[in-house]
Amino acid sequence: MQQQEIHEFLRSFFLQNNCTITEEGVGYFTVQLTVDMDKELMNRPFYWHYLEKIGGVPNPMRITLITEPSAVNEDIKGEVIHFGSPRLHHIFRVAKEQSSHLRLYESILVNQQVHRNVALQPWLGVQLKLTFQSHQTREELHSIGLQLQNGTMVHNFHNRLQQVKMTPKIPDFTFTLSPMIRPQSGMSRIRNWVLDYLQSQDDTWAQKARERWRQDLQLLEQFYEGIDELPETFLTEQKALQEQYEPKIQVETIGGGIFYVSQSFLSKTS
Repeated sequence: MQQQEIHEFLRSFFLQNNCTITEEGVGYFTVQLTVDMDKELMNRPFYWHYLEKIGGVPNPMRITLITEPSAVNEDIKGEVIHFGSPRLHHIFRVAKEQSSHLRLYESILVNQQVHRNVALQPWLGVQLKLTFQSHQTREELHSIGLQLQNGTMVHNFHNRLQQVKMTPKIPDFTFTLSPMIRPQSGMSRIRNWVLDYLQSQDDTWAQKARERWRQDLQLLEQFYEGIDELPETFLTEQKALQEQYEPKIQVETIGGGIFYVSQSFLSKTS
C-alpha cells in the first residue's frame, strides 16, 4: 500500500506542476517535465546555462518513474522510487517549498447564457509523512482535506483532486467563498486527527524496540562489569544504543495548499 501512496503522491505532484503524464501503467508512469521542473529536479545547470546563453530551444526531459519493482522489464525502464530514495526526498523538499503559496481552483465550464456564477468552496489540503523509527523504520503518506466552511474532513484528498481539473487562475463566472475556519485553525484540527490516529495504532513495534534496547544494554553493562570507573567509551556506546532503539514518531508536512472546488466536489470524486 505504501508504494501505491507514493505513486499517487508523485502523480499529483507532477500534474499540479503542469507536467504531462504521457504513459501510465500499473506501478509506473512516464512524465514530460516542464522547463521549471527540469531545472528543479534534473540537476542540469550547465545545460540550461548554455542553452540560455545561445538562445536555444528548451528540451526538458521526459522521465519514467517506477513505483513497483515488479513493473521493471525490457519494455519499461526507468528510475525505481521508494521511501528513502534521493529522488523522492528531493520531490518532498520541492513540494514543501511550494506548499506555502499553492492555490488552485476547479476548472468549471459555465453556460454563459444562464448568467449565473458558480461558488467555489475553500479546502485546506495537506500531505503528511509519518515516520515510525527505531532500529527499523516505517513511513506512511497521508493526504487530508479540510473544508474551511463546515469542517468536513476527508482522506485521500489528493486522489480526489486528481479526478478534477484544476487551474492556478480563478475561472470565469465563478467566485470564491470566504473561509469560516482559518487555515491555522484547520491545521490544528488536522494535527488532532494525527494524534488520534497515532494513539489508535498498534505499538508492538515500539515494545519490541525497547526490549531489544534492554537486551543490548545488558550485554554492554556485562562487558564493562567489574570496572570501577567506566570509561568514556561506555557512555558513547550507551548513547548509541539509545539513538538506535529509542522509538520515535516524526510527523512532517511535505505539501499542501488551499483548493477551491465546487459544492459537488465530494459527490464527483467519491
